[in-house]
Amino acid sequence: MKTKILDANQAVGEIAYKLSQVIPIYPITPSSPMAEYCSTLKSQGKTNIFGDNVEVIEMQAESGVAGTLHGASLAHSYATTFTSSQGLLLMIPNMFKIAGENLPAVIHVAARSVASHALSIFCDHSDIMATRSTGFVMLSSSSVQESYDMAIASHTLAMKSKLPVLHFFDGFRTSHQIQKINTLEDEDIKKIIKNYFENYKNSYQEKQFGTAQNPDVFFQNR
Repeated sequence: MKTKILDANQAVGEIAYKLSQVIPIYPITPSSPMAEYCSTLKSQGKTNIFGDNVEVIEMQAESGVAGTLHGASLAHSYATTFTSSQGLLLMIPNMFKIAGENLPAVIHVAARSVASHALSIFCDHSDIMATRSTGFVMLSSSSVQESYDMAIASHTLAMKSKLPVLHFFDGFRTSHQIQKINTLEDEDIKKIIKNYFENYKNSYQEKQFGTAQNPDVFFQNR
C-alpha cells in the first residue's frame, strides 16, 4: 500500500485507466480532469494492469461518448467514461440500452447541478437523480479516499454482476479536494478483479441485440 496526495478526479482516473480497455471521452466541467489524466497516460504509452492497450477516444459530444461506450461493451471490451450535469443527461438513451442488455460498463460522475434558468457549475445531485430509472447500479463517494476505493468497487461490481455501474461524487467539492489517501499496488488490485476480468474476457458468446418486440414478450423480459 502507498500513500499519495491526490484529488478525487485523479484518484478515480487512475483506477479507470488501470481497469479499462476502451475510454471514450468528451470534456465537461468538473469531470474533465479524469479524462485528461487518462489521455495523458495513453500518450505516455501506458497499458492497463493486465497489459492491454487502452483506447482513449475523444468524441464530439457526450451522446457520441455514450454510443461508443455501448458499442465497445457490445464488442466485449471493458469500457469506462466520465461526465457531469447535462453531459450525463445526453447519455440517458444509451444508458437504458446498456443496462437493458446487461453490459458491464462504468460511468464516473463528478456530480453537478443540471442547468435550468441559469448555468450552475457547482454541485447538487440533480444530474444523478435524473438517471435513476435507467437501470444502472449506483455507488456514491463522499471523500477522496472513498472515491478511490469505490472506483475499484465499481469496476469489480460491473464485472462480477455483468451490470453497468454509475459511480458519483460531488463536483468541485470532492472532485477537486486534495487529500492524502492510501492506494493499492497494482498486484493487489489485480487480485481483487482478476477472476472477474478474465471470466468476462473469455466468455464471449454471440447474442442477438437490437430486435423489436411486441408487448407480450417485451414486458416479460423487462
